[in-house]
Amino acid sequence: MSPEAVREKAPKVKDDLYKIRHSLAHVLAQAVLQMRPNAKLAFGPPIDNGFYYDFDFGDEEALGEEDLPEIQKRMRAILKENQQFEKRVLPVDEALEYLTGRGEVYKVEHCQRLKEAGNAEVSFYTNGPFDDLCEGPHVEKTRDLKPNIFKIDRTSGAYWLGDSSRPSLTRIYGVAFATKEELNDYLFWRAEAEKRDHRVVGKQMGLFSFHDEARGNPFYLPHGVAVKDALLDFWKRLHRMRGYVFIETPTILDRKLWETSGHWFNYRENMYTLQIDEEDCAVKPMNCPGGMLVYNESPKSFRELPLRVGELGHVHRHEMSGALDGLRRVRAFTQDDAHIFMTPEQITDEIVGVIDLADTIYSVFGLEYELCLSTKPEEKTIGSDEMWEKATDGLRGALDRWGKPYEVDEGAGAFYGPKIDFMLRDALNRKHQCGTIQLDMALPERFDLTYIGPDNASHRAVMVHRALYGSIDRFLGILIEHFAGAFPVWLAPIQARVLPITDELNDYAQEVATKLLEAGFRVDLNTKSDKINRKIRDAAPMHIPYLLVVGKREAEEGKVAPRLRGNEQLDPLSVEDLIERMRPENDPFHGTTPRWFPPKID
Repeated sequence: MSPEAVREKAPKVKDDLYKIRHSLAHVLAQAVLQMRPNAKLAFGPPIDNGFYYDFDFGDEEALGEEDLPEIQKRMRAILKENQQFEKRVLPVDEALEYLTGRGEVYKVEHCQRLKEAGNAEVSFYTNGPFDDLCEGPHVEKTRDLKPNIFKIDRTSGAYWLGDSSRPSLTRIYGVAFATKEELNDYLFWRAEAEKRDHRVVGKQMGLFSFHDEARGNPFYLPHGVAVKDALLDFWKRLHRMRGYVFIETPTILDRKLWETSGHWFNYRENMYTLQIDEEDCAVKPMNCPGGMLVYNESPKSFRELPLRVGELGHVHRHEMSGALDGLRRVRAFTQDDAHIFMTPEQITDEIVGVIDLADTIYSVFGLEYELCLSTKPEEKTIGSDEMWEKATDGLRGALDRWGKPYEVDEGAGAFYGPKIDFMLRDALNRKHQCGTIQLDMALPERFDLTYIGPDNASHRAVMVHRALYGSIDRFLGILIEHFAGAFPVWLAPIQARVLPITDELNDYAQEVATKLLEAGFRVDLNTKSDKINRKIRDAAPMHIPYLLVVGKREAEEGKVAPRLRGNEQLDPLSVEDLIERMRPENDPFHGTTPRWFPPKID
């Protein structure tokens, strides 16, 4: 079991499904206490798709995966007892005394925090012999919980309060839905997601690997580099068309820079620090401070703005080991960063332009998305309230002009500014937070970013931070699962493989491969002395779009027999005709007309 880094959040809307999942969490705890009476209870909330409860088993043997069927059996027996869920309220001091007497150390700590937060009373919910500190709500009785709407699912490790310095707990998960049909549907799609797991598919296709010698740092293999390069080439091409220029900034920068940016005081726990020549430095977790140094290298005129500057920067962030998750959560990754420097009057136009750019990118991959506006966090922020209000209004104005619905997530902004997040939906209808647009008025103040206006006076610049893949690595992981490894031709690591039927045809197969390589395609050939059916089977895990079978007749006629992904077979084609067929598929913009915005020159 790998410890979970953070406590998972409960859904915000406390509807009937919330009550079902919350009540099942209590029934889960009751069943576990039947098996381990001395276990200590921590938290047990409903979460998206189900619920969990955290336990400290102390010196007793912890329950594991092999115990899940017995837990589920006991839970179903409890449901049949038709226990009532009854609420009672106690003065907080009386509750502390009661919990202390029961030896519930985690509940005591939580109740003490509630007292310190000003709560004079706290609530408990009782069902049968089970009693728990809880704010509710719950169903009325256990028979309201059908035995076929939930499944006790898995276990993992968790830290108390998500803090690795606190005790390690055992987390037992369940999934639950309102009906049996919804549960079965969820389990079906989850099984499909497991088949598409980017860690499994990535290994099969030879895309990337991980090693204990560099935990959380992906090693990209030749096929993975090919896919990554295709993603980056597409990104650069599209950004050039939108008027972006590109820079590269150093990986290690002086502490003073990070103090100026605020990262040293607000983000240091996620940074790798070191000393060079007895000076404190940090490996960059973000690209923005370096980009601001570049901006300040020369005076800027309003005629040069907006200035759109992209950087594909390799950044490092310290993630707890329990949070690492394939390419989804790593410690080193490439961020498709860009910073747009502008006048205040250009804010709405530029942000709408970035949303439009993101829309163009996601549509190429067939990814739908939702928009979310995140506002000022309650603590650890820089900049005045007035700056935050102006920045938030700027983002909201752009979203309103874009004209599509968006949600507001209060308090979820970055420490230096509010942001717009893009929540992508993949082929399995799962949500992924990827792209982000952050409007920043605080860092331009800290770095004294200015421009000369039409009045020949100095004015404060405004800056947008934005990343649309978010992280190349995480986006690649999403795409692997979205396409189940069957990338479109332009993105496939191997676009064609030549398969000679006999060894005597290897020379002709090499000629075919050479022509395709010269035409700009990624191609290889299998010259093993295997039967052709074996060669076709061996190619299956790579999801190669074109398998080009070469027999004696094809060699005599200067042709190949293409076999498409999905086993569709085409009539034999000359290599030249094959290239003409494949060429449009090698262009991510095939069938679209991307917009072009030339860069400004003063």
